[in-house]
Amino acid sequence: MGNADTRTLAHGAGFGRDVARVGAATALVLLAPLAAMQFTREVNWTALDFGAAAVLLLVAGLACVRAARRLRPGRARLVTVTLLALAFAAVWIELAVGVFFNLGS
Repeated sequence: MGNADTRTLAHGAGFGRDVARVGAATALVLLAPLAAMQFTREVNWTALDFGAAAVLLLVAGLACVRAARRLRPGRARLVTVTLLALAFAAVWIELAVGVFFNLGS
């Protein structure tokens, strides 16, 4: 096997591991509203809410991991991950309370 083949295989194995880690983190985050629903009526999520949150968390998490792997440590990586986090927060807030377009509420 050549050098390029080894990198491709290693990158593919790393991506699968990244998906598993981001998926596990997503599941852990979604346990919070699930647990809260057991103790209070203030939290009332539907399956659609959990699905939307899961997709949003998975996409944001994988985008951050990909950016962190692709970019060298430093300002570019920090700015990229910060912008991804801000985009995630903006979409989450919009879906939750409809600040700009009233999509979620």
